[in-house]
Amino acid sequence: MPNDAPMQPPVPYLVTGEESQGLICGYQFVTGQAPRTLDTLAAVDAAGTDGFCWLHFNLNHVAGLRWLQEHGGLSEAFFEALHEGSRSTRIERDGDTLFAVVNDVAYDFNFDASDVATLWVSVSPGRVITARWHPLRSVDHLRMVVKRGEEQLASSVDLLDQLLRFQADELQRIARRVADRLEDIEDELLAGHHQRHTAELARLRRLAVRLQRLLAPEPSALMRTLASPPAWVQAEDRAQLHRASEEFALVLRDIAALQERIKAMQDEVGARVAEENNRTLFMLTMVTVLALPINLISGLFGMNVGGIPLSESREGFWLMLGFIVLLTAVIAWMALRRLVPRGDAERR
Repeated sequence: MPNDAPMQPPVPYLVTGEESQGLICGYQFVTGQAPRTLDTLAAVDAAGTDGFCWLHFNLNHVAGLRWLQEHGGLSEAFFEALHEGSRSTRIERDGDTLFAVVNDVAYDFNFDASDVATLWVSVSPGRVITARWHPLRSVDHLRMVVKRGEEQLASSVDLLDQLLRFQADELQRIARRVADRLEDIEDELLAGHHQRHTAELARLRRLAVRLQRLLAPEPSALMRTLASPPAWVQAEDRAQLHRASEEFALVLRDIAALQERIKAMQDEVGARVAEENNRTLFMLTMVTVLALPINLISGLFGMNVGGIPLSESREGFWLMLGFIVLLTAVIAWMALRRLVPRGDAERR
């Protein structure tokens, strides 16, 4: 954003040989132990063991998509959603698993509506699989937190809960920075410097509208899913997801408020531009009206016919000039007389 320091991205990951197979990271979580890294071969063997594992894939690698089809144990709904592209957020029950389409901001987010991408998530008791086409901030934040051992994840639903919370935190940071920028723009609007911010306000509004449209279904979808979750989802996990849904709903309300605030500022800019256009149009009209007498009289006296008044008088030119000046002054006085009361009424 202009006049604002760029948002610092999370620490980027190093591309390893395993990522050439599409796996960005893999971890095995066992209660009371530090997370253990997994590769694609160890991930197959980890199925059915104690705890659960998390596998995060880059879909740009054909090998990663092939591994998901052969070893991921994913339903057809998951792969159908992959081919649909970016859609509204949804979290639903898919047989004995939880399936989620989560919209998140891109890793190189620059406050543009196109910087919103999709993460596909499948959650089962022993495995969480996430996949994305473009680098995303929230899931990469979660990956770095797990890598540093800052979070103890007790279950696969706990990992989903942390992902949703990081998503809400990221959106809250975006909303806070947009609000700060709007305060600066508002101050400049009040100072009369509104022309330079028209494009920026339109860009911020497109971002708010896109976020609102894509993310608004998330809390209600999560609540519907928790009303009839798979049998393996514990009561404590349901309570955590309920709290995450409530926090996310608050963020959505903040984004909706920003959207209305931007709309109000755009209306103010539009009113000021309309006022300037009206003033310019009035000046052009005044110039046209004041030039009317001299154009009309010069046209009449320029006709090549006989009987033109004062054509033989030595003072004819000065008499006609005085008449034109007088007529112009009368028209200007009448126009200003109509303008001044309107200005007084606006001030009252």
